[in-house]
Amino acid sequence: MVNADEIARLCYERFNQLPRRGKPEPGREWTLLAAVLRVTRCANSDTVEKEVVSLGTGTKCIGQTAMSPKGDVLNDSHAEVIARRGCIRYLIQELHRAVSGGHSAVFCQADQCGKWKLQPGVSFLFFTSHTPCGDASIIPMTDSQAQPCPPVTSVKGHGWTDGRGDLKRKAEEPSERKNTKLPRLEEHETAGTKLEDRGDPKQSFLSNSSKRDDPAQNRSTKTFVETVSEDAPQVEIKRRDPSDGAGLRPQVTDIHRTGAKCVPGGPADPLQPGVGYHSTGVLRVKPGRGEPTLSLSCSDKLARWAVLGFQGALLSHYLQGALYFNTVVVGKCPCSQEVMHRALVTRCSDVSDLPAGFSVCPPVLLQSSLEFPFSQGQTELRQKAGQGRVSPCGAAISWCNVTEQPLDVTANGYKHGVTKKVLGTAKARSLLCKVELFHSFLSLVSATDPSALPDSLRRTELQTYWDYKQASQSYQQAWQQLHSQAFPLWPRSDRDLLLFR
Repeated sequence: MVNADEIARLCYERFNQLPRRGKPEPGREWTLLAAVLRVTRCANSDTVEKEVVSLGTGTKCIGQTAMSPKGDVLNDSHAEVIARRGCIRYLIQELHRAVSGGHSAVFCQADQCGKWKLQPGVSFLFFTSHTPCGDASIIPMTDSQAQPCPPVTSVKGHGWTDGRGDLKRKAEEPSERKNTKLPRLEEHETAGTKLEDRGDPKQSFLSNSSKRDDPAQNRSTKTFVETVSEDAPQVEIKRRDPSDGAGLRPQVTDIHRTGAKCVPGGPADPLQPGVGYHSTGVLRVKPGRGEPTLSLSCSDKLARWAVLGFQGALLSHYLQGALYFNTVVVGKCPCSQEVMHRALVTRCSDVSDLPAGFSVCPPVLLQSSLEFPFSQGQTELRQKAGQGRVSPCGAAISWCNVTEQPLDVTANGYKHGVTKKVLGTAKARSLLCKVELFHSFLSLVSATDPSALPDSLRRTELQTYWDYKQASQSYQQAWQQLHSQAFPLWPRSDRDLLLFR
């Protein structure tokens, strides 16, 4: 059984070991953290090794007009996406070792020519310090919790919603203006950007695995039981207080609101008071800085990874089967087991007719009792007079277990601290942007002996990023099944943004 607190502790310790660059300013800035861990069960013993192989922080997302046809801008800098993209760097390195005849801690040869599979006993686990944005964040609130997001109002000219209208600000936070040379790009910040779909992290609904193992560790004096009546206009939270002889006391409550917007063409948010504010179980795109984005919410992406795997189309060329997270651990924050299951599992549970190597693999959902020290709630508690408003950190940090350049710090889709002079050049690129990951993949292909290449990579007409993605036929077939059966409204990427080399 995975101990959720142990997983959280490993991730927080890994974050603490990173250099100061890109981290939030204590007492004034907050961020979110996510990580991928490799779990190895030793064959001849009961020993289980756990290692953080990729870690990410971040809360931002660029608007669709800022996306680049060169693939050189990091579109989505939410912590979950950063952690997953860093893991891709790690997997490419491990495959490079494997195809070069070296030892890989992750992969061994599969039966099929040119294909690889996980070493016996190896699996992967995903950690996030907060509930994923989007559907998983639409959860009931207790009467003691403040509304985490202001009412959503329309943004003129876009037909989308935004919490603060067209408030302009510079791309940098004040502390960044003093110490770095970030490009001073005029941008918009929304309430969704500021709060990034996250609620007040002072209350937890989801049970902790370590608490189940040892009841003595459970310091909570009250048990909260959620009941949802589909016929009633309100969600009713019934609170069971062991010290209260009356037992259950019903109360009408509100819900945590998400800044992520329903995708066009499907159900819209009713925007009714209380629990009637949001539609649930629908695809959502993340809020940008004053304009729509094309980045799907982290709830949607985690649900997709549970069917297609987190390895992506390119690495699927080399793998006999998709790679799945067998466990998702959430840090201490408002969370609901029922809502997490709806967002990450239920929506895709009936997908069928997937090609060989793909299946519906819902993760085990756990929650830790340990809160991230740089969460919004902890930052507000540590805020001192004169520090100004508490705001999300503008930078995103990526660290992964690779030998070359393991650390990558970005802001606004580019390397942190770059000047306008180098924008559009390789010096400004994040190591996680599409073109950089594509070039790393091409280096892997070049290092593979031609006789050991997977059949799908032996076609001479493969040139662009689009070509290589489409040539991963099994992955594309799986994606087509997922798209048609579960996510028909998932926006397709504009081909013109994927034709770089």
